Amino acid sequence: MHATSTVHAADGAAPTSVPPISDSKTFSRAFADIKTGFAAKELWGHLGWQDIKQRYRRSVIGPFWITISQGVIALGLGLLYSQLFHMPTATFLPYISTGFIIWGFISGCLSEGMETFISNEGLIKQLPAPLSVYVLRTVWRQTLMLMHNLIVYVIVVAIFFTALNHPYSLNTGNCDPGFSGICHPGIGWYSLTAIPGFFMLALNAGWVTLLLGIISTRYRDIPQVISSIIQLLFYMTPIVWPVDQLMAGGARVDTSWALPFVHGNPLFHFIQIVRAPLIGQEVSINSWYVVLGFTVVGWILALVAMRNYRSRVSYWV
Repeated sequence: MHATSTVHAADGAAPTSVPPISDSKTFSRAFADIKTGFAAKELWGHLGWQDIKQRYRRSVIGPFWITISQGVIALGLGLLYSQLFHMPTATFLPYISTGFIIWGFISGCLSEGMETFISNEGLIKQLPAPLSVYVLRTVWRQTLMLMHNLIVYVIVVAIFFTALNHPYSLNTGNCDPGFSGICHPGIGWYSLTAIPGFFMLALNAGWVTLLLGIISTRYRDIPQVISSIIQLLFYMTPIVWPVDQLMAGGARVDTSWALPFVHGNPLFHFIQIVRAPLIGQEVSINSWYVVLGFTVVGWILALVAMRNYRSRVSYWV
């Protein structure tokens, strides 16, 4: 009698429920977040414009203060360093102006990218939007500032176009027969390669903002460390000084020992793929290889971080 009742109890037991498997830490969710973020272009596009408008609210000329500020810095430092380096102003001023514009985009993506999730704390907690929306908002905002600064480039190149539309040297301004220094081809149709160069720059800004944004949200000391490194990288990257001065030729007999270190600086290659075509200089194929390599490796790291920590960002902010 006892054995019979035991068998009945086993037959009548409720089936064991299997807990659902979470897909929050999968690459498919990470890709879906990025895809949904790109689709919400009206949202991040509007937020990016609003950032610029809020920054210059009630100003008479608004965002064009960005252009004026960039122009004053480029003009002042261009005139000063052209005298320090004994270089013609007509070729050196476009060089330093273009370098400042591109560096402004890179440093802006680095410094503001680290704060991209922290500064959007309110929206992240209240708005059910993909995290990539805030990344695109930051990159779009920096792109708008770059477009304002390009006005400086257009004005400078228009003034000194006759010095850049033929083979020239940064050191002497011309490439006469028998000249042994670095000779650049000059502005031409080749300058249009700056467009894919900027596309690669923006693509890398995406993974940098995403990766540093996640890390900095978790570890709040990281932005302070990277801000200090950005200042050092500015002086180590050929922006206010030309890399031509390290190469053999002209007044210099041998190549400087510092040149390999400059070529080992990835920021030099990122700047060069945009700056060089804009001022009529050739881009080494090695610069493209470095940029492509960083693009692939950087996005892999960003996707891994997105896969593992995407769901935790809202708790960290």
